[in-house]
Amino acid sequence: MSAQPSKMLSNHPVIVAALYHFARLDHHVALQGPLQALCDANGVKGSLLLAAEGINGTIAGSRDGIDAVLAHIRAIPGLAETVHKESGAETMPFRRMKVRLKKEIVTMGVEGIDPLKIVGTYVEPRDWNALIADPDTIIIDTRNDYEVAIGTFRNAINPETDTFREFPDWVESADILEDPEAIKDKKIAMFCTGGIRCEKATAFMKEKGFDNVFHLKGGILKYLEDVPQEESLWEGNCFVFDERVSVGHGLRIGDETLCRACRLPLTPEDRASPLYEEGVSCPHCYHERSEDDRERYRARHRQMLKASQKAVRESVGK
Repeated sequence: MSAQPSKMLSNHPVIVAALYHFARLDHHVALQGPLQALCDANGVKGSLLLAAEGINGTIAGSRDGIDAVLAHIRAIPGLAETVHKESGAETMPFRRMKVRLKKEIVTMGVEGIDPLKIVGTYVEPRDWNALIADPDTIIIDTRNDYEVAIGTFRNAINPETDTFREFPDWVESADILEDPEAIKDKKIAMFCTGGIRCEKATAFMKEKGFDNVFHLKGGILKYLEDVPQEESLWEGNCFVFDERVSVGHGLRIGDETLCRACRLPLTPEDRASPLYEEGVSCPHCYHERSEDDRERYRARHRQMLKASQKAVRESVGK
């Protein structure tokens, strides 16, 4: 099963495909080389993670290139049902292609959590509003604090984590979740960017004794694609892990950019700050860096600009 190409993609020269699938891949090490070679041969860039528990990643390229890679992945035993979500970009949002071997395809760091054995109840995007509008529903954003900062669902709890590895500790310490009996009649609705973090987050919650656990099928990306903006309960933009930085309703590219010093997303308000200097600093990292650090970043930024200008000149001269 795969996502159907969106009509909006016809106007974009680059297709961006986000995918993941939990499966038993005892032979995952042997898959790395052929998958890397195929991506390189088709001009596809991005990042794919392979582990004994499955595959996860985001890739970008031409329509033919993306189709070739997806067909290769789905031909691998155990990955035939891999679902992907597509969006578009005007330029390539990745600089290189890397297929990496990992212990987990999304790092929680808790032994024994297996979404193939136990997981929350999937909720289709069209049914999500009714679930989270219910006053007996506790809504939890499982993403990191910097992601939540630029957009989330109305009334969602922000665990204020820096990495997903911190999420289990937050669950253990969160007052609202410390007594499963006290909230046994409430529903817990969880969401993340594409759905993969919620696979493990809901599995973890179920292991901890929370029975009424739900998660958004396809994640925020699928919700923003399927639910009309006038009906949406989403506020802001959704951070994505590539050079587009963020997307909004209809998966249109947002107005956030990246700080090249700390790699955190910057809103237009952040860029208006006197602490912002392109390629050098932003309000999030200015006080965490020394002037020597910033001078190094300035030198790096100048080199990047020169390389970019040279590439443009060579392109024009062809």
